[in-house]
Amino acid sequence: MQPLVQATGLRKVYQPSGFTAVDGIDFTLTTGEAFGFLGPNGAGKSSTMRMIGCVSPLTGGSLHILGLDAATEGSAIRARIGVVPQEDTLDNELTVRENLLIYGRYFGLPRAVIRERADRLLEFARLTDKADEQVEALSGGMKRRLTIARALVNDPEVLLLDEPTTGLDPQARHLLWERLYQLKSDGVSLILTTHYMDEAEQLCDRLVVMDGGRIVAEGSPQQLIGAHAGREVLELRFPPGDQQSVAEKLDGLADRLEVLPDRLLLYTEDGEGTLAAVHGRSIVPLTALVRRSSLEDVFLKLTGRTLVD
Repeated sequence: MQPLVQATGLRKVYQPSGFTAVDGIDFTLTTGEAFGFLGPNGAGKSSTMRMIGCVSPLTGGSLHILGLDAATEGSAIRARIGVVPQEDTLDNELTVRENLLIYGRYFGLPRAVIRERADRLLEFARLTDKADEQVEALSGGMKRRLTIARALVNDPEVLLLDEPTTGLDPQARHLLWERLYQLKSDGVSLILTTHYMDEAEQLCDRLVVMDGGRIVAEGSPQQLIGAHAGREVLELRFPPGDQQSVAEKLDGLADRLEVLPDRLLLYTEDGEGTLAAVHGRSIVPLTALVRRSSLEDVFLKLTGRTLVD
């Protein structure tokens, strides 16, 4: 089966600075899949998403979406995809329903079709009771659901979501996850960027980690965790200033040991067994916690803990 999205050697260089934002990456998206881009600020995620959305031309390589060439058939591609930008771009002066109706006209859809889809999308977004209210009066979560509903008005085959739940409270985030699960089960393929590692684990069948414009790892969340973090993490806390000296005494107890200012992290297949081995060396931490390895551990290992602006 032909991939819905296929990138080969994809590059994006901004002029006149010559800055390379995306440096020759390869990836594919298949039907009904949720695919994620993870990475720190400046990793190239947004530049990649803009090229997929056909609003930024590629500098090199090839990008095919729905069997069409993004370099020459951008208009045809944009008509068949949906885009949820990082920032809501709703018209606050219009009602919830009017935002859907007017957006549908941009795609040249008949009015009757738009009205039917607007009713269906209002129900999908749980906004039917807000249909005649101005957007300005909506909460942040409601606005985000409306933005997603609006992106679906053209019945897209691929939906791009850039940081879909940033700034939302946990209840609103989980409701949006539920809506995205429903879309995926209905056959819509999803491409998303997110800074929430739990969101990526929940939503993505497969993802790539980007850093410096390149892909540094690819796989399912569980594949990445298994390859880069191990099954469990043992977190040990000691009095301030003792971490480095204690770390030397723990040599060989874990697959990987990370020294942080406030704690030690031991990556291991058996957290409880490793903790027993720590005690066996007469080392008594102030606190000890065994937890499951997460995608956040993978992310920090691959991209570092240094803040990137």
